[in-house]
Amino acid sequence: MAIMIELDVMLARRKMKSKALSELIGISEQNVSLLKSGKVKGVRFETLNKICEVLDCQPGDILIYQPDEEDG
Repeated sequence: MAIMIELDVMLARRKMKSKALSELIGISEQNVSLLKSGKVKGVRFETLNKICEVLDCQPGDILIYQPDEEDG
């Protein structure tokens, strides 16, 4: 996958647990875990907005573009 999710890195920088984030943004811990692992096919802008608000970051701090090897 070309888009990498580095939510775990931002949580570590903010010294925040997944449970606290899930409570603050209103989604389940399981969904936060799926986001952290990159096992999701998409994320709602509303959810991304809440994550960025709580973690005081930009979407580019969480979503990283990394081309696949076959992409060039």
